[in-house]
Amino acid sequence: MILSRFLASAALTLVLASCGGDSGRDISGAKQVLPTIGTSGGALSNVQAKKLFGAKSTPSSQSPAAYGSYAKGCLAGAAQLPETGPTWQAMRLSRNRNWAHPETIDMVKKLSAFAATQPGWSGIYVGDMSQPRGGPMLTGHRSHQIGLDADIWMLPAKSLALTATQRENISSISMRRSNGAYVNSSWTRAHHEILKAAAKDPRVSRIFVFPGAKVQMCADEKGDRSYLRKIRPWYGHHYHFHVRLDCPKGLRGCVNQSPPPAGDGCADAREWQRNILNPPPPDPNAPKPKPRRELVLADLPAQCHAVLEN
Repeated sequence: MILSRFLASAALTLVLASCGGDSGRDISGAKQVLPTIGTSGGALSNVQAKKLFGAKSTPSSQSPAAYGSYAKGCLAGAAQLPETGPTWQAMRLSRNRNWAHPETIDMVKKLSAFAATQPGWSGIYVGDMSQPRGGPMLTGHRSHQIGLDADIWMLPAKSLALTATQRENISSISMRRSNGAYVNSSWTRAHHEILKAAAKDPRVSRIFVFPGAKVQMCADEKGDRSYLRKIRPWYGHHYHFHVRLDCPKGLRGCVNQSPPPAGDGCADAREWQRNILNPPPPDPNAPKPKPRRELVLADLPAQCHAVLEN
C-alpha cells in the first residue's frame, strides 16, 4: 500500500519526530503555485526569510489576512492571544509565537472553554501558533506560517497562574507508548473529548496527532464518527496536538490544504500502527531525499513583501 511504501522509503529514521523538531517534513500538502516576491524584494530577495520574519516583534498594520500556504506564506494584521485568559495560558512566551489570524484566536478561546468543562482540566496550555507576521521561523516548524495553526499541549492545565518563568521550564507530557503505536496510561477520555471538540469546529481543516491516539479514538468512539476524518496520524504530536484551520472564507491568496480522504481514516491509522510495530524493510531502490534549501524572501507570496515592510 501507499503508506507502507512511504514508511519503507523513509526507513523509519524519522519515526514520530516532533513537528517542532528537525524532521524536515512539510505537512502543508499545498501544491498551488502563487505569484512570488521574486526580485521585487530588492537587496533582501535572497536573504533567508526566517531571518527577516523572525526579527519582527510586532504585527503589520494591515487588515487580517493569511497569504500563501501553511509552509510558505505570511500573516498580515495578526492578533495576539493574551498570555493568560480565563481558561488558557500561552506557553514559552520568550518565543513570541502567540500570534495568529483572529479566527484561530477565537477557535483557541472556545476550545479552552470546552476543555475547562472536562474532569481535571481548568483549560488548556497553548504552545506555538505563529510569529507576529507569520513566515518561516528561526527554529522548529515548517508550517505555522500563515496564522492558521496552533499547538495544544497534552498536559492538562490544572493551574492558570503560571509565571513567565514557569512557562519556560514546565514541560508537557507524552501520551505515547511503543513508539506511538498505542496511548499510555496518561491518556484519558478528556483528551478524546477535547480533540473531538476541536475537530467539530467547522473552521478546522484537520488535527495532527500520533497514530496511537487516532487508533484509540477510533476504538472508543461509539457515536457520530464523522469528525474522525479530520484527525490525522502524523509524526511526533504526542506531547501536543496540532490544530489547523481552513483559510477563512472570502480570503484571496490563502491556499488550503487538500481535504482529507473520505471516510473516518481509521484503517489508515491502524496501518500506521502496524508499520510502527513491524517496520517494513527499507526499499533499496528508493531515491535519497533531497535536502531542503532554506526559503528566501523571493520564494514567498508577493503580498508578503508588504507584510514585512509595513
